[in-house]
Amino acid sequence: MTRPLYDRHRAVLPDWLALYYRQPIEITHGEGRHVWDADGNKYLDFFGGILTTMTAHALPEVTKAVAEQAGRIIHSSTLYLNRQMVELAERIAQLSGIPDARVFFTTSGTEANDTALLLATAYRGSNQILAMRNSYHGRSFSAVGITGNHAWSPTGLSPLQTLYVHGGVRARGPYAHLSDSQFIEACVADLEDLLGHTRNVAALIAEPIQGVGGFTSPPDGLYAAFREVLDRHGILWITDEVQTGWGRTGDHFWGWQAHGRSGPPDLLTFAKGIGNGMSIGGVVAGAEVMNCLDSNSISTFGGSPVTMAAGLANLSYVLEHDLQGNARRVGGLLIERLRAICAQLPVVREVRGRGLMAGIELVHPGTDRANPEAAAAVLEAAREGGLLIGKGGGHDTSVLRIAPPLTLTVAEAEEGAALLERALHAV
Repeated sequence: MTRPLYDRHRAVLPDWLALYYRQPIEITHGEGRHVWDADGNKYLDFFGGILTTMTAHALPEVTKAVAEQAGRIIHSSTLYLNRQMVELAERIAQLSGIPDARVFFTTSGTEANDTALLLATAYRGSNQILAMRNSYHGRSFSAVGITGNHAWSPTGLSPLQTLYVHGGVRARGPYAHLSDSQFIEACVADLEDLLGHTRNVAALIAEPIQGVGGFTSPPDGLYAAFREVLDRHGILWITDEVQTGWGRTGDHFWGWQAHGRSGPPDLLTFAKGIGNGMSIGGVVAGAEVMNCLDSNSISTFGGSPVTMAAGLANLSYVLEHDLQGNARRVGGLLIERLRAICAQLPVVREVRGRGLMAGIELVHPGTDRANPEAAAAVLEAAREGGLLIGKGGGHDTSVLRIAPPLTLTVAEAEEGAALLERALHAV
C-alpha cells in the first residue's frame, strides 16, 4: 500500500530528505506507546518521532486541549496577548532554574538554537561560538554551521566562526583512557588552551547528552567545570535541552542539572517533547540577555494558541504523573536489561544512556570500527519484529537510539528489550 506513496514522495520531495527502512512505512495512528502503519501492522514505539511524542500517542489530555482551543481560535500571532503563552512561559521560566528568566517561543529546536545564537552574539558583540565535537543543533544555516557531526553538516559556510571543544564523547577520542576526573581535567585544559588563541568568544553551546551524536555524554560535572572557565572570560553557556529536557534522563528534569555545581546556564533551548507532537520550541534566558536586542521582532507561529494549549496540558501531565520518576525507574530497568542482552554480543561496543534515553553502539567484532551496516540491519529487523527504534552516532551512524515515551510501563520495557534482542541476534 505504501509503494505508490513512496514513489510520489521521491517525485516531489528532496533526495536528501531521509527516510527509515528499505521499504518506508506510513504511520497512520497511535495510542499510548504503540503506532500502526497503513498496512495495519502494529509497532511498539521506542523512538517517539525522534523523542517528540514524549508522553504518549493520542494522550487524551493533550488531544482534548488541542481540539477545544482549535474550536475557539487557532492563530493570532505574538502581536496580541495570548493567555496560554503567558501561562506556559511562567511555568517554564520557573522550572528552568535561570534567575529572572524570560521565555521566547519558536516552532522548532532549530529555530530555538538560532534564536539563542542571535541573543548570545548580539549580547557579546562577537560571532565566535564554541561547540562540542560530535554535536548536532539543527538544520538551519547557522545551526548547521555549529554542528560538529559531518553526517549532518552539508556545508562549511557559516555566519559564525565555530571552534570545537573536547568532551561530548566519553568513550572515544584522545582522552577515552582517562578516569572521569582526569577526563574532565584534560577537557578543561583543552578549553583553556583554545581560549588562549581566540578573542571575545560569545558562547559555548552544548547538549548535555548528544542526541543525533548517538546519546553520548561526558562525566557529570564537565560543564560545571567549563562554566568556571567561561565565567572568567565572560562567555555565555547555552544548554541545548531539545532532547534531554522535561525529565527524560530520569535523574534530572534538565540535562544541565547533572553539571549544575557552578549554577544554571545563561540560556536554555527546548523543543520536541514539550508539545507531545505539536510544534513547539523556545529559548529561556535571563532578562539582561533576552532583552539585549535593539530592534523589534515577532513570531508569526511561535507561541500559537493551539500549540501553547498542548504544551500546558502536556507539561501538567508530566508533572502530575511524575514521568521523570517513571523515566528513572523504568529507564533504569530497561538499560540494565539491554546491557545484559548485549554483554555477550561482539558486535556491541557499548550500551550507554540515562533514563529513557539509551544508545547501543555497534562495531565490527574485535575492533573499534563503526558498523553502520549492522545498525541499519538491526533497525530493519526490529521493525519486522514490531519495534521502532532510531539510529545515529558521529561515527558513521552506528548507534541504535532508544527513547520510548515517558509513560512506558515495565511490561512494555521488557517486551521492547526482547524484540530488540531478537533483532540483534538475527543480524
